[in-house]
Amino acid sequence: MPHETAIFAGGCFWCTEAVFQSLGGVEKVESGYIGGTVENPTYKQVCGGDTGHAEAIRISFDPAVITYDDLLDVFFATHDPTQLNRQGNDVGTQYRSAIFPLDDVQEAAARAGIARAQPDWSQPIVTSVEPAAAWYPAEDYHQAYWDGEGQRNPYCMAVIPPKLAKLRKGFSEKLRGQES
Repeated sequence: MPHETAIFAGGCFWCTEAVFQSLGGVEKVESGYIGGTVENPTYKQVCGGDTGHAEAIRISFDPAVITYDDLLDVFFATHDPTQLNRQGNDVGTQYRSAIFPLDDVQEAAARAGIARAQPDWSQPIVTSVEPAAAWYPAEDYHQAYWDGEGQRNPYCMAVIPPKLAKLRKGFSEKLRGQES
């Protein structure tokens, strides 16, 4: 079965990348920018909040090992989809919670995933389902950030380990090395 692609925005891409690269069946996670109006935006431009882009991740995965629905469930469990245009102290549309489906099947699954996740949250989920748009990979130093610089970055050390703990607690059977 060919690999598939999913694109999610759940706040800081360093934080979402660290979660998804831990999953079995995920072949690659790339940090980047999507949903804005500027071609080839830079990190500085996106952080300024004026380009309309979201910090996002593009996931290449093997659907025979992990499904799009599984990825959606992890997405909703490891960030706060009830915060509009922010995640914690990261504030701005670039940190919005969004799903960028690549076809009608993914769009239907995204909407069903929101409905499936809503009972787990006391506030309404505000995750947007946005049309897929041009994808711009983030600069090289953002890729696999947690595996390198991120573990020396105080922000990442405060935010990422709790996300990874939620992942281990709720999805231990989906972690890399646990595939059947």
